[in-house]
Amino acid sequence: MQRENLVTINQERCTGCGLCTTVCPSRCIALVGGKARVIAPDSISCGHCEAICPAQAIRVENLDDAAGAFATFTPDTGWMPPGRFNTQQLVRLMASQRSCRNYSTTPVERDLLEDLVKIGITAPSGTSSQRWAFTILPTRASLEALTPHIVSFFRSLNRLASIAPLRAALKLLGKGELDEYYRRYYQKIHDGIAEWEKTGEDRLFHGASAAIIVSSRPGASCPAEDALLATQNILLGAHSMGLGTCLIGFAVAAMQKAPKIKKVVGIPAEEPVYAVIAIGHPEETYRVVTRRKPVTIRYFEG
Repeated sequence: MQRENLVTINQERCTGCGLCTTVCPSRCIALVGGKARVIAPDSISCGHCEAICPAQAIRVENLDDAAGAFATFTPDTGWMPPGRFNTQQLVRLMASQRSCRNYSTTPVERDLLEDLVKIGITAPSGTSSQRWAFTILPTRASLEALTPHIVSFFRSLNRLASIAPLRAALKLLGKGELDEYYRRYYQKIHDGIAEWEKTGEDRLFHGASAAIIVSSRPGASCPAEDALLATQNILLGAHSMGLGTCLIGFAVAAMQKAPKIKKVVGIPAEEPVYAVIAIGHPEETYRVVTRRKPVTIRYFEG
């Protein structure tokens, strides 16, 4: 991905403290004649230099002021140093966020959905690529319009998976994915499609009022990681706003295997989809945070 040097330094304001040179990961800033100067066109637009400058002499021009302006709340733009946040409350928030599969019919305001995207992009990204993209499905009707395309994909997949000789032959060739799918998901998918066709029961989006699809434009160094870090931010942000969320892995799988489904919602073919987040006002009230399965921890000390 081509980079452009869009860092400007106000020489009158610069005090020559050198802090910007110590945090620049691209080493494109140096002290020249006692002032900070851009010496190479290699900025990754991470904003470290702008954030650390005590004289507010530095500006990264291609960072968007609107990306930090929220419609539903006023952000505190002061930097929070390490150790200043309440870890107990942070863990409580993370442990309290759960997948929601029961929603009210109340629509989610578009301002909330757009603010969730802005919360998402506060996440880190590899080499500050920030190549993520977000497609908002803002209404229940938009989810209902997408559902038949996903159902059609899984109906075809179930048809293939039901052919025992085909599963066996592929497994002998070292391609056991279809057999694994049959054992783990075939019946669940079959029953879900049948119920949807008969009663309209929504086992895909669980009756959510909206969704956000997280994809990545070409050029990212770590596209999957970037998208999923942004996704986690959205999940936590939604919980703090009183919304429920659920990751819809079946929708992700369908879009990855059948790119034509992405076209339905306007996602370009060259953008892989990494997360589909159902969003709505929850009709679930939990009492306590739950435990987790045993974790594997390893040490390597050389």
